[in-house]
Amino acid sequence: MREELLIETEREPGCDSGLQDLVREMLWRLGEDPQRDGLRDTPVGVARSLEYLTKGYRENPQETLLDALFEVSYDEMVIVKDIEIFSLCEHHLLPFFGKAHVAYIPNGKAIGLSKIPRLVEVFSRRLQVQERLTTQIAEAIERAIKPRGVGVVVEARHLCMMMRGVEKQHSATITSSMLGAFRDKETRDEFLLLTHGQGTGF
Repeated sequence: MREELLIETEREPGCDSGLQDLVREMLWRLGEDPQRDGLRDTPVGVARSLEYLTKGYRENPQETLLDALFEVSYDEMVIVKDIEIFSLCEHHLLPFFGKAHVAYIPNGKAIGLSKIPRLVEVFSRRLQVQERLTTQIAEAIERAIKPRGVGVVVEARHLCMMMRGVEKQHSATITSSMLGAFRDKETRDEFLLLTHGQGTGF
């Protein structure tokens, strides 16, 4: 029966046919009929969706930044806050979503402001864990411009916790990566005050 399903169903050109077949088989293994009206186009839709949600694998984060660097004499903190993130948990392929706050202190070079959300997008459009996403953003900025310091805070809600498992609907996960000057309490507290309205208190 499975072979017949895979042979008889037309594949959409321009979309990964192998991925379409995998989705079709998954539907069959879950007890569904991939040929029924409501599911006939699902393999194409899921394949296209996954290709988009993981497009970060086909993008280079350093190239994203390197075409928008410029010399500056400014040496105060630069913050881009409330950057929306949408990513897929690598353990269950369920979404997590929230906001990222990114700051750095220039050391002769700055990044075009629009490129910081773009960098966040590159890393979030991959299968991720929030902890790694946070450090990848910080380390990419550090490599690109060698600033005096970088700070990144990510706040997110995970559907793998909300829809399954412990099913806690209102829990949020907060992760941070503080490099260079942001390891100093005064700098870290300034960053957290400007993004969250409070310092660390320690």
